[in-house]
Amino acid sequence: MTSHTVTSFDEELKAIAGRVSEMGGLAEAMLSEAITALVRLDKEVARRVVAQDKRVDQLQFEVEEQAILIIARRQPVAQDLRDVISAMRISNDLERVGDLAKNIAKRVIAIDGSFDSKKFALGVEHMSELAQEQLKDVLDAYGARDAQAAEAVRDRDDAVDALYTSIFRELLTYMMEDPRQISICAHLLFCAKNIERIGDHATNIAENVMYMSTGVQPLEERQKQDEMGVETGV
Repeated sequence: MTSHTVTSFDEELKAIAGRVSEMGGLAEAMLSEAITALVRLDKEVARRVVAQDKRVDQLQFEVEEQAILIIARRQPVAQDLRDVISAMRISNDLERVGDLAKNIAKRVIAIDGSFDSKKFALGVEHMSELAQEQLKDVLDAYGARDAQAAEAVRDRDDAVDALYTSIFRELLTYMMEDPRQISICAHLLFCAKNIERIGDHATNIAENVMYMSTGVQPLEERQKQDEMGVETGV
């Protein structure tokens, strides 16, 4: 390759990484605002989150389109190819994070009434804080190509899962004690599940950062337990 061609290729790789980083920032903001809307039952904030999802979708389309063009025109190998493939995979996970934040916001809009359990509100806030920390840290790891930092994020997913299981059981108990709360509790269960899934997508991103940085995919399968304590592979 000539010097000009190499420079142009590097700029294309930086551009695609920049779009992924922009997606990450938007996904983080959507999650934060969705949780604010849920805790305050603020339908206006929730509608703003729903509207932001279109930009995340557009960025994912741009990342995939640019990645396909790079592969077709540049035929990258080794590290360059891993960068492009990882950008595509990570953008897909970030698009799903945006969808899950949007789904939380839609639940807020649909909720009719209020929920007076401060313990649950604190639990959801804490769970979302853990998921947001995972997302922020893994995006920092992506920008720094830091496999160790990404692995640390991957190892923290159990905390989000455990908190979700606790909230799930608490809400089931609440519904059995007061059937009038079944409708709102069902919405809250879906919101909690969406937060748990966001943690899973942050973990997926971590694994792709590890692959991008080292060329090695984590071999050991992550083990998770569902709401009833049954162990499942992910």
